[in-house]
Amino acid sequence: MEGYLITFFTQQNREHESTPLADWIVEEAKRAGVRGATLFSGKEGFGHDGRFHSGNYFDFDDPPQLITMALTEEECDLLFPRLQKCSQHIFYTKSKAEFGFIS
Repeated sequence: MEGYLITFFTQQNREHESTPLADWIVEEAKRAGVRGATLFSGKEGFGHDGRFHSGNYFDFDDPPQLITMALTEEECDLLFPRLQKCSQHIFYTKSKAEFGFIS
């Protein structure tokens, strides 16, 4: 199958309408009919503003999170408008990809 590998980048403490932003993105993907998504929690990183994010003892609620999914073009066309209703900026990467199953 041809499509895109999409990765969204956020932090654990970001929310949309009292829901963790990463969880909201995964739920919106499910509602849009996406067949799967994976949520990763990172140990540390830094954002476009140079601010350091980590899950260490002093900054426990701010570790980076990534949501990755392999989508067809049609699934992208369904998902992205849903995410645009969020009041926050969501950084993402979108790369062309071939995906499928090995049996």
